[in-house]
Amino acid sequence: MNRPIRLMSVGCILLFLALLLNVNYVQAWQSDELNDQAANTRARDAEFSRERGPILVADDPIAESRPVDDTYQFQRRYNQPLIYAHLTGFFSYRYDKTGVELTENDFLSGDDPRLLVNRIIDLVTNEEPQGGSALLTIDRVAQQAAFGGLMDLPANAKGAVVALRPDTGEILAMSSVPTYDPNLIATHNFKQGAGNWRSLNNNPAQPMFNRAIQGRYPPGSTFKLVTSAAALSSGQYTPDTGVTGTAVLDLPQTDLVLRNHTGGSCGAEEITLTQALAVSCNTAFGSVGMDLGPGALADQAERFGFGQDVLDDLPSDAESVFPRNADQPQTGYSAIGQFDVATTPLQMAMVAAGIANDGLVMKPYLISELRSPDLDTVEEADPQELSEAVTPEVAEQLQQMMVEVTNNGTGESAQIEGIEVGSKTGTAERSSEQHPYAWFVSFAPVEDPQVAVAVFVEDANVPRSEITGGGLAGPIARAVMEAVINQ
Repeated sequence: MNRPIRLMSVGCILLFLALLLNVNYVQAWQSDELNDQAANTRARDAEFSRERGPILVADDPIAESRPVDDTYQFQRRYNQPLIYAHLTGFFSYRYDKTGVELTENDFLSGDDPRLLVNRIIDLVTNEEPQGGSALLTIDRVAQQAAFGGLMDLPANAKGAVVALRPDTGEILAMSSVPTYDPNLIATHNFKQGAGNWRSLNNNPAQPMFNRAIQGRYPPGSTFKLVTSAAALSSGQYTPDTGVTGTAVLDLPQTDLVLRNHTGGSCGAEEITLTQALAVSCNTAFGSVGMDLGPGALADQAERFGFGQDVLDDLPSDAESVFPRNADQPQTGYSAIGQFDVATTPLQMAMVAAGIANDGLVMKPYLISELRSPDLDTVEEADPQELSEAVTPEVAEQLQQMMVEVTNNGTGESAQIEGIEVGSKTGTAERSSEQHPYAWFVSFAPVEDPQVAVAVFVEDANVPRSEITGGGLAGPIARAVMEAVINQ
C-alpha cells in the first residue's frame, strides 16, 4: 500500500472514531440538556402527553391531570386555584413550571429514578407511564383561614401569611395576595394563554409574586423579638432589667433622634425590658441595640435563619438580611427592624416558632410525602433542626414576655379565650409618601405550641392612622391559630 492510500485510510478511521465519540457524547452526556431545550418541542410534546401525578392537600388533589380530547391527551387542572396558586405554581407548555410543579417536576412527571421500577412495569405491560404524587403539609382549614383573612382586608389589599408547626417545621399555611389562577397559563389554548401571561406579568400588583417567601420587607417592631433574644442571651439583661422609656432617644454622632410610634414616652423614664416589649417601645430597643452592637444582633438574627436559604420545597425564596456593619445610629434603627433590615414573612414565622419550640428553629418544609403511582410511600419528610437560636431558659423568658404583649400590650387582638397566646406586633415605616407595613407574629398554646404565625400586610388601602400590626394583622393571626387549635 502506497503512502497516499495509507494516509487516506488513517484519516477515514479517525473521522469514523470522531463520529462514534460524538454519537456517544450526544446520547450519554448531552441528552438531558437537549431534552430541556425550549426549541425541542418533541420532548415537550411527550411530557405533555403523559399523565402527571397530582399535588395533594389532605389527600385531595389541588393539581391533577385530566384526560382531554386534543393533541396532548392530558390537561393540568388546578382546583381551588386562588387559594393554592403560589404553592402549586403552574405547568405550562410555553412558560415552563413554577412552585411545586417545578421543584418536584421529576417525581410528578415519573422521570425520577425512584420510579424506575414503575416505568419498567409500564413498559412491559404496555401501559402509559404515570407520575408520582406529592402530599403537602398544608392544613386545609388553616390555609382557608389565612386566605380568607387576607381577602377580608379592604379591596385590593396586598399581604401574606405563613403558619408553621414549631416542633417540626411543617408549613401549615402559606398564602399571598393578590393571587391568580394557574389554569389561565396551563391552558392548551396557547394564544389565550399568552394573553393571560402578559396580563398577569404587566399587572402592577404582581399577583404571581409570592410575598410569603419572595418578598423582603422591613419587619418593624416584630424584630424586637430578635433584639430581646440577643439581650437576654448576652447575660447583661433579664426580663426585669430597667431600660429607657423616654419619648426621645438621641442617636450619637448625628443630630437625629429616635421616637416612639405614639410620639410620647413608654409610660415612664425607666421601664423593664418586658414592659418595653409589651408596649413596643422604640427608644428602649434602640438603646439596647446600640449597647449590644451590630455584631451581636447580626449573630442572633443568623441563629434564627437570617442569611440562609431555608426552604427547599419552593423555588426563589429570598434570604433575610441584617446589616452587620451598621454604625451606632444605624444599629439603633436596625434594633427596631428598620434601616436595612429586610425579611420574609416565612422568616418571621420561624422567629416565633423558634421561641415557641424552646429555642430550636426547625427547617421549614412543604412536602410531607412523595408517593408512587400505586400510592406506595417513596419518601417521607424527616424534620430537621436548623439551629439553636437561644437556650431553653432564654426561650422561656421570651415566651412569657410575648404573653405579656398579648395580655397587657399591643397584641390584645390575638387573645383566644382559654388559650395562652404569645405575640408581637409591628409597624414598619417606609417613606412619608408610602403607608407603613403592618406585621403580627404569634404562637399558641404557650404550654404546648401547635402553631406559629406571621402575618404581613403590605397595603390595605386604609388611612395611615389606621395601619397597625394589632389592628390589621392580629385578627388574621388569631383566626389561623384557632383553625389549627380547634381541630
